[in-house]
Amino acid sequence: MEWTRVALVALVLLVTLGSSRAKVEEENPEFWRSKARQTLQSVLDRKLNTNVAKNIILFLGDGMGITTYTAARILKGQLQNQTGEETVMTMDTFPYVGLAKTYSVDFQIPDSAATATAYLCGVKTNLNTVGVSAATRNGVCKTQKGNEVTSIMKWAKDAGKSVGIVTSTRVQHATPAATYAHSASRKWYSDADMPDAAKRDNCTDIASQLIENIDINVIIGGGRKYMTPRFTKDPEYPLDLSSWGTRRDGRNLIQEWQSMKTGKVAHYVWNKSDFDAVDPEATDYLMALFEPGDLRYEVERDPSMDPSIAETTEKAIRILQKNPKGFFLLVEGGRIDQAHHDGRAYMALHEAVAFDDAIAKGLELTKEEETLTIVTADHSHPLTFNGFPFRGQSILGKSPLWGTDFLPYTTLMYGNGPGHKIINGKRPDIRNVTTNDKNYVQLSAAPVDSTTHSGEDVAVLARGPMAHLFSGVQEQNYIAHAMGYAACVGADLRHCQGEVISPVDPTNKSGGVQTSATLFSSLLCLLLALTVFM
Repeated sequence: MEWTRVALVALVLLVTLGSSRAKVEEENPEFWRSKARQTLQSVLDRKLNTNVAKNIILFLGDGMGITTYTAARILKGQLQNQTGEETVMTMDTFPYVGLAKTYSVDFQIPDSAATATAYLCGVKTNLNTVGVSAATRNGVCKTQKGNEVTSIMKWAKDAGKSVGIVTSTRVQHATPAATYAHSASRKWYSDADMPDAAKRDNCTDIASQLIENIDINVIIGGGRKYMTPRFTKDPEYPLDLSSWGTRRDGRNLIQEWQSMKTGKVAHYVWNKSDFDAVDPEATDYLMALFEPGDLRYEVERDPSMDPSIAETTEKAIRILQKNPKGFFLLVEGGRIDQAHHDGRAYMALHEAVAFDDAIAKGLELTKEEETLTIVTADHSHPLTFNGFPFRGQSILGKSPLWGTDFLPYTTLMYGNGPGHKIINGKRPDIRNVTTNDKNYVQLSAAPVDSTTHSGEDVAVLARGPMAHLFSGVQEQNYIAHAMGYAACVGADLRHCQGEVISPVDPTNKSGGVQTSATLFSSLLCLLLALTVFM
């Protein structure tokens, strides 16, 4: 009872103090009415863009659930010396918003391989498998044969468009792999990662499929070591054995890629100076691998050695957009997810802010009337945004309202993760701990070495031709089909053929059959009438 009274007093004080921090203009009701009227009018003035999409850019924030999205918005504003909550991110400006259901065929909560297969290939599948249907069993090569599914990248390439991938992870990682590879295991990065049984059954590693399956114009990310033979020293870290090549088959896939581009202007680069020297106007193909594995986190990136995701996005678009038939580009902010796995909200949010900067660059370089731009996530993480922090308080700080154990907690916490710390039955006292440090690991409710994913729906934001198709709550695999329809690539070409889709009563699951039956009945009645009157 005593604690209840203390809590109530604390809450009243919080409300009083919080209200005193409000901007004066926000205390005036007309401020909010005016803003709402402006927003309403902009929505009323919105016209549907029903053009055929010449270009598609899919921005994929790996692990960027709605809590991460919200927290990153606040951080972006606070980095600009604003309170943060009212900040408008680039992705906030997209006019059409929907939700995607992320579960995989076999699990309630998915991984990045199953989700990538859904939104890129249009087919839901099993955990840990990439570019294959759910008839494929995790890690069993034999079940992969005949169950391969193609991606929006393949559809775009077959339609004559240029295609590319940009990622902040290794280019063989689950998300980019789903554009070009078919694998019973997302972890078969190189042949050294494959079991002998898979090799005997003629499955191939993801790195080799990168250069063999689709003629990809732009490949930017990390993953050098999966492309070169064992003991090949890395050009940037020659003394680091973990960075050396891993392939056991002796193949140098980088050299093979270069030889395959004879007669074309093709560049392989591994550092920023060579990357900057690439002239997009005179380049047909680019492979840029800046690290042996994943790229560095944005806040730890050496600007003299590695470009930002905004810079790599710009280079990719400038190369791809020379094609008069258009292009497809996947841009993945992949390390949002990896920071969450480590329980490091600071790193995850900074990655998301950098990702938003890449989106801004993409919009700057393209035209809305011809480019369909999608922003979404593959899955979420168990990140909570809690307590009663004051307006403008650091998103990486502590809630002013403490727990019943008289100890503070951070505004951002995890449902599970490496930050679970209970010593002698008590939580750590973080009163003197700097929680807005890049190395700080958020507290978590349950102990696991790596924070898991979470299963709530993810946001889908769209802009450009047929962007309205991405409204509503949909299955995640719908995204690939909607993109294909908008651009007239893949199997459904009705949009560019000018066909009108007749409306069907959604409650009538056999609409076509019933329509045919009605028509047949009408004709029969007509024949009977004619027979009677003749």
